[in-house]
Amino acid sequence: MPNGHNSVSMDLRELRSFVTIVHAGSFSRAAEELHIAQPALSRQIAKLEAELGVALLVRHGRGAALTKAGARLLDRAELMLQNAAETIDHVRDENSAERGYLAIGLTPAIGQMIGPQLIARFRALWPNALLHVREGLSTSLQAWLLDGSVQVAIAYNQPLLEAFEVQPLFTEPMMLVGPPDEQRETVRLRDLEHLPLILPALPHSNRRLIQQAALQNGVRLDVVLEADSVMLTKELVRRGDGYSIIAHAAVWRDVESGRLSGWPIERPALRSSVSIARLHDQRETPLMRSWIELQTDELRKLVKEGEWRSMATWIDHGSVKD
Repeated sequence: MPNGHNSVSMDLRELRSFVTIVHAGSFSRAAEELHIAQPALSRQIAKLEAELGVALLVRHGRGAALTKAGARLLDRAELMLQNAAETIDHVRDENSAERGYLAIGLTPAIGQMIGPQLIARFRALWPNALLHVREGLSTSLQAWLLDGSVQVAIAYNQPLLEAFEVQPLFTEPMMLVGPPDEQRETVRLRDLEHLPLILPALPHSNRRLIQQAALQNGVRLDVVLEADSVMLTKELVRRGDGYSIIAHAAVWRDVESGRLSGWPIERPALRSSVSIARLHDQRETPLMRSWIELQTDELRKLVKEGEWRSMATWIDHGSVKD
């Protein structure tokens, strides 16, 4: 079996057969869909497994199941087939720029605020394009950028890494969040020292920001629980199980409604930066550029004219270049 990257040679027919078996659930149903004999299909998969040096599928009484290696291949295989189809369309069709595929990543708070109108504007401009919207934490979005699952993503407190091209858009305050009806005038960073905190675990971008600020100012944090889910954290805080530090965008509605209490952290101010990120060496397609421009416009309106104008600060030099 091959043991080096350069000796592996997969063809699209083998990948298509593999994906079809996974979705069909069995070799026999996949053979029918592909209009080939089942022994020929089995030979294709055996060849693919031999080329990769791993087992991809396990047959059982009800059909076929993925191995761990097969599960790792599935997403990549689907992406490769999608890219191949796009390439063929692009070469054959003089109007191919109006079609294509774009996968983007949004955080829950920003997706809720601008997602529907942003998607509507994009689809009005590109009615024949297929848009895939993925939602996740900033750390998940970064991983999806690296593995090609998304092409453009929102990034919170994005570290400067060579692999990424980052366009800063705005900053917003980090809020100390407590149970409803709690009264405080101001919150300084050192006031956090004696509070039971519920924070996301590292390497969450907010946790990195909070931890770094605490270390720089000699503040010892009392983290009693780690929870990555913002929704769960807010409910725990509302119940009185502790306090948390959450970006303004994710909590301002809860504070305004009285569901939670919240105060921006001052002296020193603790602010989160929001950017658009993509891979540095990735070719910018018309779909990518259009999405970035529309997303920047929607966020600019929200920060400068909309509901975030009193707290967030737009970074004018971070706008998308013409």
